[in-house]
Amino acid sequence: GTKKSSISAWLMPGAAVAIVAICFGICYQNFAKDTIRNEQIVLAPANQSFIKPTQRQFECAKAYTAELRRLRPDCLPASCGRFVHDGIATEAEAAALLALAKRGFALGGGSGGATILDLHSGALSLGQKFVNVYTVDGRNGGRGFAPTESERRLYAGVVNRIRLAVAAAFKVSNAESLRLTKPTFFSRLTSAEARTQHDEYWHSHVDKDTYGSFHYTSLLYLANYGTDFTGGRFLFLDSNGTSTAFVEPRTGRVSAFTSGSENTHRVERVTNGQRFALTIAFTCDPAAAIDPSAMGG
Repeated sequence: GTKKSSISAWLMPGAAVAIVAICFGICYQNFAKDTIRNEQIVLAPANQSFIKPTQRQFECAKAYTAELRRLRPDCLPASCGRFVHDGIATEAEAAALLALAKRGFALGGGSGGATILDLHSGALSLGQKFVNVYTVDGRNGGRGFAPTESERRLYAGVVNRIRLAVAAAFKVSNAESLRLTKPTFFSRLTSAEARTQHDEYWHSHVDKDTYGSFHYTSLLYLANYGTDFTGGRFLFLDSNGTSTAFVEPRTGRVSAFTSGSENTHRVERVTNGQRFALTIAFTCDPAAAIDPSAMGG
């Protein structure tokens, strides 16, 4: 997979392969079929609300723990794992963020089933390349993309709430040691046929390997499994690439997990409709931190 690619490189017209590989973790390792085994855990069904988090804890990958001890011991989790929480962002907040995403997506669109919009760099899928949505007109003749001040505040507030929830769930001794990192991006996944291998968003990956700065990953879902789309469940995998647990997206739901190989995962291919989500990740490396309010810069 592509590791630690710079945001500036993403904005180059020739960087489409690198962007999709980064944003969807095309690692071609442990590919798992879409068959769901009966013995796997439904970590969070879409028809159930988790106002308090539902959580699974387990041992961290050794490499993950070693890196955090070197970077910031006060950023270590008490134990690794994953959680789902429906009480962090409201459905109204999720709807407002989805409206922001759709304004951006209207200026572009990937040629296959995956479209991404990075809020900080402005990288937007346009066919088989990427443009900077903040400075380049889109295919619909738009005049660029400009989040409102209220949208910026909403985004920064949601990011901070998720950061605090992640710190609490994993018992991080110093919540301030967790900082937002890039890429942070909206995704729209559909059942469209892949035009290139880089449109294949359903391959398994480890976030720490794919995105070098990620230490804690979260996803804020902006659409409902079973009504807005089918397929598209989030699958956690064992060392053999077999799905052992899955999350069904629900508007306003946050799914978060430690980013090491203890949480190898993939997205099930969407079979109908459109799956929208916002990926927000946190780093323990001060040099990799970004400002939640610094969109377009």
